[in-house]
Amino acid sequence: MIESRDPESLVADLTRQGVESAYALIKSKIKRTPVLTNESISTIATGSDRIQTTLFFKCENFQKGGAFKIRGATYALEMLKAEDLENGVITHSSGNYGQALAIAAKAKGIKAYIVMPSNSARPKIEATKSYGANVHFSGPTAPEREYVTETIRKTTNARLIPPYDHPHIILGQGTVLLELMCQTQVEYGQQLDAVIVPVGGGGLLAGCALAAQGTGVRVFAAEPALADDCFRGVEAGRRVPTVTTTTVADGLRTPVGIINFPIIQKYVEKVFTVSEEEILAAMRLVWERMKIVVEPSGAVPLAVALSDRWKVEGVNGKVGIVLSGGNVDLDKVGELLKKS
Repeated sequence: MIESRDPESLVADLTRQGVESAYALIKSKIKRTPVLTNESISTIATGSDRIQTTLFFKCENFQKGGAFKIRGATYALEMLKAEDLENGVITHSSGNYGQALAIAAKAKGIKAYIVMPSNSARPKIEATKSYGANVHFSGPTAPEREYVTETIRKTTNARLIPPYDHPHIILGQGTVLLELMCQTQVEYGQQLDAVIVPVGGGGLLAGCALAAQGTGVRVFAAEPALADDCFRGVEAGRRVPTVTTTTVADGLRTPVGIINFPIIQKYVEKVFTVSEEEILAAMRLVWERMKIVVEPSGAVPLAVALSDRWKVEGVNGKVGIVLSGGNVDLDKVGELLKKS
């Protein structure tokens, strides 16, 4: 159970088989999001060696709540007993995970308390409230968010459901890659060679790294240069515990989790960083060429695939791109596109 057992005691469950078990439990409760291709974007991503690269876009922007987060939130709640949920659940989130936990809690008929930074995107705040959550605000940094969360938890006795740093969250998020690999093979007749996954707290990246074990799929991470704690941590061989950033990719402003980091160290081949300009240019390209809405955080993997640094790496063939979310403040669209 997510709190009746110490998270460290659940680390043994962090395997590809664990991801498969999580998927069996939650697949009827989440959306099987589409996998799309785009010939013009794939052509741009093909390196100077001209060995064709085909990008397969896993559209988690079409997921419940507009992001992949519902996977981990749903699995976490499914692993709790009814008595564990009597006082509701609580977490902190810049928006996407807050929405996901609110949706999962509503489905079970329980209360959800969501602590959000006061500078969260307006649509994310409004959507979280619309799902019935009790929203509280904090400062933007991880310590500020955690302090407010703990204060409310003590008052309400709600169960803390961490946003990324827990085995059940990791396993739930890893189901993204399980679906992607299956869809590329069944729908396109292609075997995935590699996948690029965004990294903030690292739940999605760690989960996908586990899901890739034994499959031959190479896993790479994509991170904003203004929030490069994962990159620096991997380079230094030790986790960077804090990150202070104003990156436009607001969903990636959190430091990599304690449980997530060693998984990333062990199984992720390389962490790439991209500039704010590259992120916004990739987001704009998705909007223009694919006619779908993706938020800046979700565009970070494509920004990597389009970069010269990636092309030098020489990863060709069938490459998965996780479009992790699509929650954009429409009032700021003009500003974002102008910057791009």
